[in-house]
Amino acid sequence: MTQAHAAEQRSAQSEFFLEPEDNRRLANLCGHLDSHIKQIAKHFHIRVFNRGHHFKMAGDPQSVEHASQIIQKLYRETHNGTLLRSELIQLLLQEADLDITHANQNKGEANHKPIIIRTPKLIIKPRGPNQQKYVRTIQHNDINFGIGPAGTGKTYLAVACAVEALLRDDVQKVILVRPAVEAGEKLGFLPGDLAQKIDPYLRPLYDALHDMLGYEQVVKLQERNVIEIAPLAYMRGRTLSNAYVILDESQNTTKEQMKMFLTRIGFGTKAVITGDVTQIDLPRGTRSGLAHIMHVLNDVDGIGFTHFANKDVVRHPLVQRIVEAYDSHEAQVAAQKLKQDSEAKNQGSAE
Repeated sequence: MTQAHAAEQRSAQSEFFLEPEDNRRLANLCGHLDSHIKQIAKHFHIRVFNRGHHFKMAGDPQSVEHASQIIQKLYRETHNGTLLRSELIQLLLQEADLDITHANQNKGEANHKPIIIRTPKLIIKPRGPNQQKYVRTIQHNDINFGIGPAGTGKTYLAVACAVEALLRDDVQKVILVRPAVEAGEKLGFLPGDLAQKIDPYLRPLYDALHDMLGYEQVVKLQERNVIEIAPLAYMRGRTLSNAYVILDESQNTTKEQMKMFLTRIGFGTKAVITGDVTQIDLPRGTRSGLAHIMHVLNDVDGIGFTHFANKDVVRHPLVQRIVEAYDSHEAQVAAQKLKQDSEAKNQGSAE
């Protein structure tokens, strides 16, 4: 009886009506065979029932509250004709998880006003406290590092900040840079001249620009040399002034290349360096410039570091689990190797 009473005390119920009543919007919200509602209920481990626009929920009080907020927020989105997809719902669910974690860890802290980045084609809202912190750090420092796994929005948000700065005339040009390091494939076997060989390495940057400015505008700005996309090797000998410079995939720079890049920065320039130290494609024995610089510049004033974790991944939920599985496997391999080395050393001492 006591356990049952305790479980009842931890459980909460909520009910609400979605207004105004609109069957088309309701169908958009619920999804095919209520797939969207089931996705939300499964994520929060609660029960959700609805008869038309009348919703009832039962489960953990905090989970019920957040699920209720998400459902009502999604219904408001349908007013603008937004077609709801499982990807959008998953992003909102991950954002809610991050907000809960952030609230629990930072009770009593003053809340910052949410950041919105405006570009001609998109209005971009950084998701979760770490993405918000990343953009704030970029706004307040001339040199910034975004470090963490794929799918955390490091590059996309950096490009968005660069586009916004260009449109405000804070800078005269945007330069997007990547090291042309092969990830298992050889550049020489790719078709075309050097520019065409390098182009696939720069494609994510093009895609982000097209999303925010549109294809024709990007082409025009490139023709006027307002937007420049180049491999890292082309930066040697230059001084970059009044520019917004993004070095992407910086884990594939050497120590010398990283120093060369950072010393190109001139007056009126802001630089953002992004990378993932778990995905280094440099030749064996070559130390990553990003891994090295994390220790060299960590305490230098005017330089910001934002570290992303697996929980910040905003792609398909499987991506987060894949990253975690790789991390777990690599930790097990490292522990096994350490054990074998220790056993070998002890055996040598005994002999």
